[in-house]
Amino acid sequence: MTILQAIILGALQGITEFLPVSSSGHLVVMKNLLHLSEIPPLFDVLLHVSTLAVVCIIFRKKIGAIAAGLFRGIARKQKEGDRENIKLFFIIIAATAVTVICGYAISFLHVEKSPRIVSMLFIATACVLIGTRFVKGSRGYGDIGLKDGLVVGFAQGLGVFPGISRSGITISASLYGGLSREKAGEFSFLISIPAIIGAFILTLRDAEVLGAMISGGVLAAGIVTSFVVGFFSLLLLLRLVRGGRLYFFAFYLVPLGVIGLIFL
Repeated sequence: MTILQAIILGALQGITEFLPVSSSGHLVVMKNLLHLSEIPPLFDVLLHVSTLAVVCIIFRKKIGAIAAGLFRGIARKQKEGDRENIKLFFIIIAATAVTVICGYAISFLHVEKSPRIVSMLFIATACVLIGTRFVKGSRGYGDIGLKDGLVVGFAQGLGVFPGISRSGITISASLYGGLSREKAGEFSFLISIPAIIGAFILTLRDAEVLGAMISGGVLAAGIVTSFVVGFFSLLLLLRLVRGGRLYFFAFYLVPLGVIGLIFL
């Protein structure tokens, strides 16, 4: 892999990780076009980790509030709002457990080896996004429970399929469950934190293989590009979600899926 190829993949990850068009699906297609399909999954996960850093920066106040609430809860010095944040933490953990089970089962299907299936899943994502045009919730974190977390966690598990947008399907599931647009966008990325960390740990076994195929400089180029591009992509997505324009991306995904079915 060259530095230019790493920058291309990093930029693609940064854009597509947050915009609801499936980063994994785009990486599968692009790596096939660049003849890089043998690159270990750890490379993709490292790009995800770089965009995870973006999530932690953008949502640092909420993440800090949850951490502080847990600490005060352990110390039995809870303040107003801590109970809601502690409940939210355990909902995120429950959602992550469902994601792990679902994602583990899907990983055996090796869909990434079939660009045509990925293309069909682009179209499936588009259909889910179109449906969000007709829903508008008003629920906040205080109104959601374990069932809501499990449903969104399952949706996130489906996001393991290349072509199914993780952000798109989890935001959509949250909206369908009645969460407000602002909370749906935030919750989608809060539950992504443990999922991405877990994926990183599981793929560390590929570190030696990755190191033999890609130099440190090339890897750094991809990671930095992914972070910078991802920062602005997340800001754009949150603005579109609040404006109820998530379905706009269906106009990109449907032609993309059709083109993939014809030419791949």
